[in-house]
Amino acid sequence: MTTSTDEEVREFLRNLQDQICSTLERTDGKALFTEDTWTRHNDDDGGGRTRILCQGALFEQAGVNFSHVRGDRLPSEATAHRPTLAGCKYEAMGVSLVIHPLNPYVPTAHMNVRFFKASTGEKDTTWWFGGGFDLTPYYGFEEDAVHWHRTAREALRPFGEDLYPRMKKWCDEYFVLKHRGEQRGIGGLFFDDFNEGGFENAFGVTRSIGEHFLTAYLPIVKRRCATPYGTNEREFQRYRRGRYVEFNLVYDRGTLFGLQSGGRTESILMSLPPEVSWRYNWQPTPGSAEEALYLQFLRPRNWLEDES
Repeated sequence: MTTSTDEEVREFLRNLQDQICSTLERTDGKALFTEDTWTRHNDDDGGGRTRILCQGALFEQAGVNFSHVRGDRLPSEATAHRPTLAGCKYEAMGVSLVIHPLNPYVPTAHMNVRFFKASTGEKDTTWWFGGGFDLTPYYGFEEDAVHWHRTAREALRPFGEDLYPRMKKWCDEYFVLKHRGEQRGIGGLFFDDFNEGGFENAFGVTRSIGEHFLTAYLPIVKRRCATPYGTNEREFQRYRRGRYVEFNLVYDRGTLFGLQSGGRTESILMSLPPEVSWRYNWQPTPGSAEEALYLQFLRPRNWLEDES
């Protein structure tokens, strides 16, 4: 790895943040992102820029964060598959985002792409990419799920036909609330500790995933954003957002890495929704659209089984 390859990744990530934020602003048509630039502990430890959009016409809250940090001891959450690297010096950079829409018929979306380096000696460095994107609907629509997964497959197709089913399965297995035996949403792509095919190939996979996020998400936003809704739908949205909070605080490796590494709390927890609720032992009404979410969407499915 060289300084030039590091800078290539950094430039891509910063440009990706710029592109996503400007596109979301145009799509929303009302609210703008505010930017908060920060340093971690001192200039040598790195920092980032957090951008938040609140109370928009379409997006109740959207956070898009770029960070580039360094540290002396790599936290265990970053080394699940590489335990020998725990405690090594590291450098990490990435873009992460979560979009919480106002209309309950528009799903919440999450995406992140990241790059890690760990020093195992004076001249020995281990590197890998990770990330993905996933969708969390409150009301399920098969055409939306098919579009989301079709775009995910197209993002990976140039790099091999086996990548989409592998990363789709990994996503299904990762975004599970184990204490409830429940999927967080309809999945998408997830990958970590990825350096297959060398730097150019692994970076290409990561770049394609980041660049396909808006292609996957915005058609769904535009299709559902004008759907009428009332108090019942908003209450269900807030209730289901509680599941999102539970996953992020209990299981999410990015959240745990940020907190373990002494990261900036406001930026780490930007993923949490602005309004959320919990109800004791709530159950959906039989035959309702809310029950259909549980029965038809919150389980692993091959959404592209009818396509070659």
